[in-house]
Amino acid sequence: MSDTSDGPAPDRHTAFRRLHHGDRPLLLPNAWDHASAAALVRRGFPAIGTTSLGVAAAAGLPDATGAARDGTLALARGIARLPALVTVDIEGGFGDRPEEVAAVAAELDRAGVVGVNIEDGRPDGTLAPSARQCAMIEAVKERVPRLFVNARTDTHWLAALGGGTPPSLATTAERIEAYVGAGADGIFVPALTDEQNIGALADDLGETPLNILFTPGRHTYERLAELGVRRISCGSLLFRAALDHAVELAWSIARPDAPAHADQAAGPPGYAEAQSLADDFATADPT
Repeated sequence: MSDTSDGPAPDRHTAFRRLHHGDRPLLLPNAWDHASAAALVRRGFPAIGTTSLGVAAAAGLPDATGAARDGTLALARGIARLPALVTVDIEGGFGDRPEEVAAVAAELDRAGVVGVNIEDGRPDGTLAPSARQCAMIEAVKERVPRLFVNARTDTHWLAALGGGTPPSLATTAERIEAYVGAGADGIFVPALTDEQNIGALADDLGETPLNILFTPGRHTYERLAELGVRRISCGSLLFRAALDHAVELAWSIARPDAPAHADQAAGPPGYAEAQSLADDFATADPT
């Protein structure tokens, strides 16, 4: 049965969908707290997302483990009050069963959120069974049909994190086809950087929007638009850049004559380095 709880007017959901089918791709900046969300909205972005890494790391928690569930939901309830369309990264769904994931989606819908991002990568570095992921997508769409479900497949992401070789495009396409069949409104393939593969997937998806994670040095907004990408996510990039700039600014004040950090020219810290910050808050084993 579809969820009948109070939520934003349907035209907000329509507006969000239309942003994926405009003349230019939707550039989605990702916030990690109330201030970053408000600042992005003040700058004029019509839609914003959340970054699971940013939300988790800002709380001293690991990403992609479900540990930041409560913080993510609390943040979503707060930033959904802003004059913007908000979509939330719920990692693997914040639940083991499809009905649990659907309940999370319904709670976000009641708060005023118009979309969610659900990933198939798991904390142990494996991919969730495709059938199980499809069941989650179906449960969410049945419970809250108007919610935009951006189905993320981590076929390339996990390979990039582990330093391995990405699977064939056919492997990714197989999962994508299953997720679209389950009702996904959009498809997200982070760490996919090869232009030929991006263009091929965009063509195969047709009217279903392809979301690509922006990679500095590999992508430009204009080129991704030419390839048929309909949504470009910043992911944790803004969070990592903010951390890097804040630390280097503080250091330059304390040590004005000191040379810049050796890694500064390389850009903000990578995902793994930012993820490792949570290790500094891990509770030691009392035994």
